Amino acid sequence: MTGKTSVAAKTWTYDDFVEGTSLDLGTKLVSAEEIVEFAGEFDAQPMHLDEEAGKASILGGLSASGWHTCAMFMRMWCDAFLLDSTSQGSPGIDYVKWKKPVLAGDILSGHSTIVAKRLSKSRPQLGLVTMRAELFNQRGESVFELENTGMFLTREAIA
Repeated sequence: MTGKTSVAAKTWTYDDFVEGTSLDLGTKLVSAEEIVEFAGEFDAQPMHLDEEAGKASILGGLSASGWHTCAMFMRMWCDAFLLDSTSQGSPGIDYVKWKKPVLAGDILSGHSTIVAKRLSKSRPQLGLVTMRAELFNQRGESVFELENTGMFLTREAIA
């Protein structure tokens, strides 16, 4: 099975993830206020705190920190399916790429595609699902890419 999959009202187990399936992550409007708030607490570089400093930088405007982009992605991922899943966390991220600046006023959308899955050898009721995610701005430009593996209980484990 390939193509887009609706993720509404479902408890996702390891068994539900099919290689090649792409899950829609919805949309997110990025506000100047949230960029400044996040930066003020976690990444206080001038281009994340001040519009003029952002315009003077190579980023071209008030820009979300890459870490803020990761946090926004995580919220989108949670809302799309993770909070309605048997997720047991993740052993880590394989890579993350900040491909273009995320600017105040951008509207992010994206998807997460299942690229591989396997059952744990030591815990057969736990499966590992590798996903590649990408976010785009309203112009269709790729701004973020991430690949990681998540751990999910099998349907049998929750029965």
